[in-house]
Formats: sequence, structure tokens, C-alpha cells
Amino acid sequence: MKDRFGREIDYLRISITDRCNLRCVYCMPENGIAQIPHKEILTYDEITRICRCMTGLGVHKIKLTGGEPLTRKGCATLVAMLKNLNGIEKVTLTTNGILLGEQMTDLAAAGIDDINISLDTLDAASFAKVTRRENLNQVLEGIEAVLQYPQIGLKINCVPVLEGPENLVSVAGLAKKYPLHVRFIEMMPIGYGREFQFRGEEEICQILEKVYGTMTPVKERYGNGPCHYYRIEGFQGKIGFISAMTHKFCDQCNRVRMTAEGFLKACLQYQTGTDLKGLMRSGCTDEELTEAIRKVIWEKPVSHHFTSKEVDEDEARLMSQIGG
Repeated sequence: MKDRFGREIDYLRISITDRCNLRCVYCMPENGIAQIPHKEILTYDEITRICRCMTGLGVHKIKLTGGEPLTRKGCATLVAMLKNLNGIEKVTLTTNGILLGEQMTDLAAAGIDDINISLDTLDAASFAKVTRRENLNQVLEGIEAVLQYPQIGLKINCVPVLEGPENLVSVAGLAKKYPLHVRFIEMMPIGYGREFQFRGEEEICQILEKVYGTMTPVKERYGNGPCHYYRIEGFQGKIGFISAMTHKFCDQCNRVRMTAEGFLKACLQYQTGTDLKGLMRSGCTDEELTEAIRKVIWEKPVSHHFTSKEVDEDEARLMSQIGG
């Protein structure tokens, strides 16, 4: 399936819950948000039905997100259901890592292919400041739990929200200590993220090279998305950057997103899309469901306009409600 601009769309990001056990300052208010009632969230059978229709359109990579996906009961069960679909090549997970220690065995048995752990700092006090929780040790235990399964790819996602270079250096050092990749993600002006200034790739590279030496670009891809990577001598893993603001990559975008309540979005910035849950619960056929998906993909916008504000259709949901 290609959109009207010729981009091949083969990747679906699914939020399976809007609930989270952290309250990161750039994502959620301190007291949380009004949660979607359980009956309004897609069931695992409904998610699987949508994914089955999408495989017929050429989608073969799925990312499960939240909120925090591991707060939803039986996440590993969904992983197994999706892995059993004909045409699905990879099922991956983005998590804050707090519950990985207790769920990793089940996720591995279900066939999870890759895991991304969101971690912005290795300093306990800074972690508590950013997340409003004191769970750093559980996240570090989650990293160790994933590393017990070398067949499962592991990436650390860091949003450079803290001042000072020390934090960037220490998080990047995880790729030296362990066989994993560390990726720095520019702050997106969505929800509470609008209140923070993003830090660009060039600035971070300069900081890291002062400590670790030359960063050499590599051509290899290590995932489903637009991240590009650098190699540093002596590191087991790579350092990557997802630079949606300073290195706009919309012309290469291969994804669509679905919220926990079944709203299919073609672009992170815009409110436009289709309510797939409403279609299914009103009794639509698989053919009608597939056609609705096809229409969203075909009409995918050419790009975001976060820096220019040329449109008035900006997404009003928080990242925890969309799926980060």
C-alpha cells in the first residue's frame, strides 16, 4: 500500500492503553489524565482483526505502545496473537521498563522481536524529577532482564529534557557498557511537549564526541523507523538520532498510528483519521474495514508543519493518548 505521495506504508504503531505508571513532565500532568473507560478501549480481538486487514495492505511491522503498554493485563498474549498473523514479520514494544522484570519471560515466549525502553537519565534524583516517580532501579532491572535474551533487540530511547551535558554522556554510555543502541529523540511539540525546548542532533554530537571520540555515521538500519546511527570506537552498540524537527524525514515516513480507542491516524500532528472501533462495533465487514484503512493511508499528509504552523488542524490529544 502506497499513499498518494508514493510512500510505502508498512508499519503500524498501536497504543493499547492510555494508562501509565509514570507522570513524565513532558507527557502527562502530575495528577494524571481522565482515563478512557475500559469498554471504549479496543479488545485484543479487535486489534488483531484490524492488523489482519492491514496485512492485506502490506503492513508487516507492528509496534505496541501506550501510555505504558505493560500496565494492560496480558500484553504478552496480544504479542502472540499478532505474531501468529500471516504477513506480520516483526512485533516490537516501547515501554518505560518498570514492569519488564516481571513480564519479560512471557514476552520472550510470545515472540517479541525488539524492545525499546524510554529512559531519560541514569541519575535517581533527576529521574524522580522528570517522571515524578522513584522507579529508576526497576527500569535498570528491566534492561538487565531484556539482555538475558540476546535474540531480542534492545534500544534505549532518551528525550534530552535535562540541562547539562552529564546526563547525555551517561545515557550514551549504556551503548558502551551493553550490546544495545541508545537513541536521542528530539522533543515534539505535542501536548505538554510544547512547553520544552528540543535539543538538536548537532549539539548532542558535539557533547558526546568531546568525551567518547569521533562519531562515524553508519548506513545500516536498526529498526522500523527513521532513526540514523553513528558508530563510536569501543562501543558495543550504536548511538542513534530521531530528529523530526531539525532533520525532517516526512518524505520517508512509512507509518500510521492507532489510538487505544481505535482511531487510526496517518500523521502525528493532525487530528484527522478514522474511527475503526465505531465501524467494527456497528457491524462492518472486513472489506469495509480494509477500505476505511486504505482511505486513511492514501490521504496521509505530505508532512508535518510543527515548525511553521501552517495549519489549524493540530492534534489536541496528549502523547500518552496517541501512543508515543
